[in-house]
Amino acid sequence: MKYKNLIIIGTSHIAKQSVDEVKELIEQEKPEIIALELDHRRLSALLNKNTGTKVGIKNIFKIGIKGYFFVKIGGWAEKKLGKIVGVAPGTEMLTAYELAKQKKIKVFLIDQDIEVTLKRFSKSLSWKEKWNFVVDVFKTSIFRKGQKFDLSKVPSKKIIRGLLEEVKKRYPNVYKVLVKERNYAIAKNLYTIMKQEQEKKIIAIIGAGHEEEVVELIKKHEKNLVEHIHYSYSFSE
Repeated sequence: MKYKNLIIIGTSHIAKQSVDEVKELIEQEKPEIIALELDHRRLSALLNKNTGTKVGIKNIFKIGIKGYFFVKIGGWAEKKLGKIVGVAPGTEMLTAYELAKQKKIKVFLIDQDIEVTLKRFSKSLSWKEKWNFVVDVFKTSIFRKGQKFDLSKVPSKKIIRGLLEEVKKRYPNVYKVLVKERNYAIAKNLYTIMKQEQEKKIIAIIGAGHEEEVVELIKKHEKNLVEHIHYSYSFSE
């Protein structure tokens, strides 16, 4: 998706299709800036070949017990799915970062700090959502009612919208913290980069579930983006 000097590619973090598309887009477009849906902690984890964010028991006091277990369960599930399709979670992000370093392309990390996200998650998760999670784990109700798709490919926009609506309905606070608030942060950071680097071509690599709203927020720019921001973009090291 293109908007002014920005090209956004929506990816699946375990899809080989995304890895191939990221490589092809960078080679074809030759951007001067690559923006990644990562923060420093997650980038460091990828560079150290740890596909999940490293969180120990001591981190419970910082991010809350709900945030801690979310990382552990989410990381386990993502690795399991990654093994099924033969792609480690986050490979497309790591590929983009390594290509940027090889080609001396400037890299920006545009996601909200994971610690902030997990703190918000711990505070926001309701008892009803925890119960829904237990029900969904044992009865797999979301997936039984949902649509099937190939894990090795990026789901269609129609499927993504359907999945997001299901999450929004059953887990409204999870949706708010993990999707909505991060969309604001990502959009704000991208908009800022676009304004500061108007003559440079930017490729942003973000999860497909964030793509549509991020573009809409960028178009609305200042008014909607001033609020709900917890983090500003940073250079990678």
